[in-house]
Amino acid sequence: MATEQLRIPKATAKRLPLYYRFLQNLYQSGKLRVSSAELSEAVKVDSATIRRDFSYFGALGKKGYGYNVQYLLNFFRKTLDQDALTKVALIGVGNLGTALLRYNFTKNNNTKICYAFDTNESKIGTQISDVTVYSLDQLEEILNKEEIQVVILTVPAQAAQSVTDRLVKTRVKGILNFTPARLNVPSSINVHHIDLAVELQSFVYFIKNYSNESEDTEEVEENEKTRI
Repeated sequence: MATEQLRIPKATAKRLPLYYRFLQNLYQSGKLRVSSAELSEAVKVDSATIRRDFSYFGALGKKGYGYNVQYLLNFFRKTLDQDALTKVALIGVGNLGTALLRYNFTKNNNTKICYAFDTNESKIGTQISDVTVYSLDQLEEILNKEEIQVVILTVPAQAAQSVTDRLVKTRVKGILNFTPARLNVPSSINVHHIDLAVELQSFVYFIKNYSNESEDTEEVEENEKTRI
């Protein structure tokens, strides 16, 4: 992604797809311009944070005018490589894996699960939402041939590390890990853990103890120089 070259904060990078999705909706509705306050209300990120995020990319708007929707949309499309398809592989076609295949990021045109792998003989060779399920025995061969760099891991926890050890030998650079296992990988591979049970527990604790406070306390700093 082009944002890596700019060395922007990771928190900002995580918000860029959110901004892009909202800008798509604005453009489709025919809106020509938008203010940081309007963006803030829509994406639930404070306007100072939005202005600061945008400031990393230079002058994207004009004081007293706001932001040109089409310009911003085109800018973030290029920044997020929306014109290039990113092929993703999914490993583990259980209940969660099947659900992800059926969803297959339909709202994100540049990211698509193209290959799925499993050990269950009854699933191998079948298709789920036009994605063929291959035998795990073919993992390295297909990933290397198709130059897959991103993998979604939805295997049982006890199998997660052994599968990861195989991924290390391929061209994979990122693993979206839906298992509760904490994976050991070299520094050349990024792992993002999504443990739904932990997320739910954290969320329940948060609403019981911090329901009246902002979750993103680090983002409240005002940057008057970039006010639009």
